[in-house]
Amino acid sequence: MKDLLDDLYIFEMANNHQGSVEHGLAIVDACARIARTQKVRAGVKLQFRELDSFIHTDYKGRQDVPHLPRFESTRLDTDEFRQLTDAIRTADMVPIATPFDEASVGTCLDLGIRVIKVASCSATDWPLLEAIAGARKPVIASTGGLSIFDIDNLVSFFRKRVPEFALMHCVSLYPTPNEQVALGFLEKMIRRYPYVRVGYSGHEAPENTEVAVAAIAKGARLLERHVGVPTDSIKLNAYSMNPAEADQWVRAAERSRAICGADQGKHVSQEEVDSLLSLQRGVFAQKPLKKGQEVTASDVFFAMPCQPGQLTSGDFGHLRACYTASRDYNVNEAVFEKPTSDEISQLRGILHDAKGQIFEAGIVLGDDYQIEISHHYGLDRFRQTGCILVNLVNREYAEKLLIMLPSQSHPHHHHKRKEETFRCLWGDALVELNGEEVKLEPGDSLLIQRGDVHGFSSVGGCIIQEVSTTHIVGDSYYDDPRVRELDPMQRKTILESW
Repeated sequence: MKDLLDDLYIFEMANNHQGSVEHGLAIVDACARIARTQKVRAGVKLQFRELDSFIHTDYKGRQDVPHLPRFESTRLDTDEFRQLTDAIRTADMVPIATPFDEASVGTCLDLGIRVIKVASCSATDWPLLEAIAGARKPVIASTGGLSIFDIDNLVSFFRKRVPEFALMHCVSLYPTPNEQVALGFLEKMIRRYPYVRVGYSGHEAPENTEVAVAAIAKGARLLERHVGVPTDSIKLNAYSMNPAEADQWVRAAERSRAICGADQGKHVSQEEVDSLLSLQRGVFAQKPLKKGQEVTASDVFFAMPCQPGQLTSGDFGHLRACYTASRDYNVNEAVFEKPTSDEISQLRGILHDAKGQIFEAGIVLGDDYQIEISHHYGLDRFRQTGCILVNLVNREYAEKLLIMLPSQSHPHHHHKRKEETFRCLWGDALVELNGEEVKLEPGDSLLIQRGDVHGFSSVGGCIIQEVSTTHIVGDSYYDDPRVRELDPMQRKTILESW
């Protein structure tokens, strides 16, 4: 199930809905039609200002101060805003609002606003940010004009204070030319804040759909644009879209999303498999083979065509797999066999998966370490129960990495002599500590004291840094007697390198 901010399109009401409830409702209706037609998740965003206190009394009514005449001329009261938020909800869209002062945060709560947006100009307004965090709503923050230092502060402040948090790459130029969009910085934010959603809030010309396509390709999870409904008396500004342009913008983004894929996974179709097989070499008997005979490289040759189910040359050499003839084969006959499962093949597969997670996490180990594969119920059940340990230091203090593969768990145990601290570096981990569940995400730490009973698991795989007192062989006492009665070396395989 997606979180509220995942893959969300945000339609901001252009020019404060002209200060008209009727015009605002027309924008809501137009955005709802786009969301229904394109089958996307969408929200409509309002702006809240408590104008009686937001504008200094000496400047009320002044026409020579930027922005103030527009704010005052488009004023709506709370009941009028309630009509708009009710219409957004009725249209099955998400009501979003940008409060520009502390009193307006209260308005967000009164109207049941589901997501609070921080405008770029407010992203360093710490009294306001404190009030927004206190509302305990999902927060999206725009970053136009902010330094990387300012963005670091935003992430540090909000990430643990609100239920969901997202950043929007944004350029505060109206309209923004393509050469100023700087989507490479969006990629930088994704790398820098890997557990924060990053999107793009655009101010480019309304007919420009290229930027949305590129933003999705760069990894943007949310998109935002200003949308209005032009009339005989209402003309849109140079960066706001009319409904037809907004519809084309969503269509282009959805095409880009389809091209990029829903996630970083890859689905290999049977058609693709068949296509490759038609170009691969098959394994054929070089000499007569007898049932039960081990099949070696000198017994076979490789040639096209390869039949469905036949061993390929790639299968034959993969991870030094072993093959035993299950029947007699004549010379030139296609060989159909499955690899003989052995410990070396299993270990190689485990190490390849563990190395893949290390690479994906961007962790560099160096050359001085030891690999320990814990297989409490045997190698055959390792992918359900077990752990890969990378032992880095073991002196008066110790450091190791615990690598959990997806859907893997580690049995409950305790230590009598060792105290340890877990720090999650990558992925997700669930630690059960003395009967209480503790969820760890990257950056989270957990102290495990002597005698604490703990077991842990992961849904998508994880890497945990363990810092402890000296590691002592035999100091792990397992709850399960089947594991407890084993010699430590019966449930471990030690390797000096990958």
